[in-house]
Amino acid sequence: MRAYHQLLRHILESGIDKSDRTGTGTKSVFGYQLRCDLQEGFPLLTTKKVHFKSIVHELLWFLQGDTNIAYLVRNGVNIWNEWPFQHYLEANNLSEQFVRYSPEWKAELKAFVQRVKTDNEFAAEWGELGPVYGKQWRDFSGVDQIAEVVANIKRNPDSRRHIVSAWNPPDIPGMVKAGLPPCHTLFQFYVAEGKLSCQLYQRSADVFLGVPFNIASYALLTHLIAQVCDLEVGDFVHTLGDAHLYNNHMEQTMLQLSRTPGPLPKLELNPKVKDIFAFSYDDIQLLGYEPQAAIKAPVAV
Repeated sequence: MRAYHQLLRHILESGIDKSDRTGTGTKSVFGYQLRCDLQEGFPLLTTKKVHFKSIVHELLWFLQGDTNIAYLVRNGVNIWNEWPFQHYLEANNLSEQFVRYSPEWKAELKAFVQRVKTDNEFAAEWGELGPVYGKQWRDFSGVDQIAEVVANIKRNPDSRRHIVSAWNPPDIPGMVKAGLPPCHTLFQFYVAEGKLSCQLYQRSADVFLGVPFNIASYALLTHLIAQVCDLEVGDFVHTLGDAHLYNNHMEQTMLQLSRTPGPLPKLELNPKVKDIFAFSYDDIQLLGYEPQAAIKAPVAV
């Protein structure tokens, strides 16, 4: 993943200081593209440990059309918790009582997640994110985009219309519970010489925390769809709009850049699965992943 390190350096060297909706501040560039040859290995960072379990469960959650964090937290995945929690505080006039990232806030977040995990009624009300990714992928104004793109790849692989969009303008206001509209907004598949490639357009990219997940998630999706369409994998192309490093991620970025990338792991799928909606967590295995230590950084909500 030397291409990812090049992106980090590019932002540090050429980025512009910009404000943002979270008040944290960023160093930002506009317009950047990186490419991963999926034949060379699975593009999961080795210069810091990335939680592959979260990537797999989140993607399966998207593919099922789910928009409630209950499935995620019940499977030990916590990457979406802070957005609905902040909405819960604001809706119940508790945001002044629990100052963001204070010990009291963190304790209340833990209690919130536990209630979502164990209380179905509470989860139904407060774990719901609104019409985010899963909804748009599986029901964009009545269209199951994932089912259609798989069918179209099989039927007409040379088509230039293998596109899935998460950006649905009428639904954007309803996504306020998640805290923000879709960041990874549109992706397109391309078939050539028996290989399936994917290009993602991401309007806003948290490069230190979010982008490693995004790369791995869409690489995994490409593998899954390639298998059900009887294709090999080609490239994953990641096109970024506003690519930024938050000001409170600079020390972590420098630490990561001081490390040398290692060999990429390999992905192994259960070859019996031929339905994109039939994959389970146990059908997906990562082999030979030997990352360096994780690097913690705060999420900007």
